[in-house]
Amino acid sequence: MAHDKLQPQTVLYCGVCGLPPEFCEFGPDFEKCKPWLIKNAPGAYPELTKKAADEAEAKLGDLRLGGEDGADGEASTSKPEDEIVKKLPGGKVKRKEKQEILVEKATRNKRKAITTVKGMELFGVKLGDASKKFGKKFASGSSVVKGPTEKEQIDVQGDFLYDICEFITETWKEIPESAIYVMEDGKRKVPYADA
Repeated sequence: MAHDKLQPQTVLYCGVCGLPPEFCEFGPDFEKCKPWLIKNAPGAYPELTKKAADEAEAKLGDLRLGGEDGADGEASTSKPEDEIVKKLPGGKVKRKEKQEILVEKATRNKRKAITTVKGMELFGVKLGDASKKFGKKFASGSSVVKGPTEKEQIDVQGDFLYDICEFITETWKEIPESAIYVMEDGKRKVPYADA
C-alpha cells in the first residue's frame, strides 16, 4: 500500500494587509486591499473584478466624450475643491487642523510643574529637535510624548509658560506670535502676542 506524500502548498498573501485574499474583507481596511486584489487575486472576489472593469469602461467613455470637446474633458474629470474631502469611517468628515501652538502648564505633586507644547509639527518643526533645544535652553528634562489624544507633544519639566513662548518666536521665525496660545486654568487665553 503506497502512501502519497503531501506536498507543501504555496499560499498567496495580500500585499496590503498581509492576510490571505479570502480574508481581506475582514482585515483592517478592505478598501485599500481592493486594487491589489483586482490585480493579483481576481478569482478571490469576482464581483470586484467585474465592478473594476465596469468603472474602467465608464471612465474611458467619459474621456472619449470629453476629448472631442477639448477643454471640457479636463473640467469634467476634475472634482471641485469642496468635494475633495477625507472621510473617516462612519461617514464623518475630517477637518483640516488649524495651525496653532498651545502651551500649557500642569502641576503635579503640588510643587513640580510640566510645561506642555502642542502643535509645533504643524509648522514643519521636528519635535525631537525642538525638544533638545528646549532642554538646553531651560536646563531641564524635555521629551516628546504621546498626549491623551494620541498626538505627540513636547513635555518640559518646570514652569516655563511664557519663557517657552518667547523662545519659540525667537528660534523659529516661521511661527508667527499670533499662532501661539497659552492655556491657563483649562481655558485658552488670547494669543501670546497679546498677553
